[in-house]
Amino acid sequence: MGTTIQLTAADGHTMDAYKAEPDGTPRGGIVVVQEIFGVNVHIREVCDGFAADGYTALAPALFDRVEKGVEIMYDPDSIARGRALKDACDWDNAVLDMNAAAAALAPLKTGLVGYCWGGSLAWLAATRGTGIACSVAYYGGQVAMFKDEKPKVPVLLHFGDQDASIPMDAVEAVRAAHPDLPLHVYAGAGHGFNCNHRGSYDEGASKLARERTMAFFAEHLV
Repeated sequence: MGTTIQLTAADGHTMDAYKAEPDGTPRGGIVVVQEIFGVNVHIREVCDGFAADGYTALAPALFDRVEKGVEIMYDPDSIARGRALKDACDWDNAVLDMNAAAAALAPLKTGLVGYCWGGSLAWLAATRGTGIACSVAYYGGQVAMFKDEKPKVPVLLHFGDQDASIPMDAVEAVRAAHPDLPLHVYAGAGHGFNCNHRGSYDEGASKLARERTMAFFAEHLV
């Protein structure tokens, strides 16, 4: 069970963040970047899972700039609300907030992982952010929009080939722009395949992607 702490970004904005700590000395830090549903039960469970694997995990509440305490689920009305909240957020402010989360984990060597909207932000954390050693993006729908930006740290990308939100030509555009980056496409997997609270959950794809993610963190957070 984690705790809620307060973070302060470089522009003075304060936000909540869920922090989960391992038993014993941490292997490193992981910033966990939310979907459009806020720091909800799933994101907290993701943090708890990383803590169980020996990492200190921290999920900043990126919607706090628009509305405090957002924690919604996956029904159609909540999806519409989450999209509206995401659209009200500013990309650069989100980078400031991710930077603040990474700084809060210092002096641990820290990676970052993001899902859905957070997957797109994970890409921007790698190209524009500070304080992280690597970044992992799960089904980031806007990665292709920012594909001309060059990552400053190693990046790992996960996509599903049945993702109705991310056409495969967008995935292939990212691959073409960055042919040296590890980019995995999971057959039969749709958007949100990592989230076991969603109908699109794919156990096989989730397990394989997590194994690859943990190997990536083990490589870069040493």
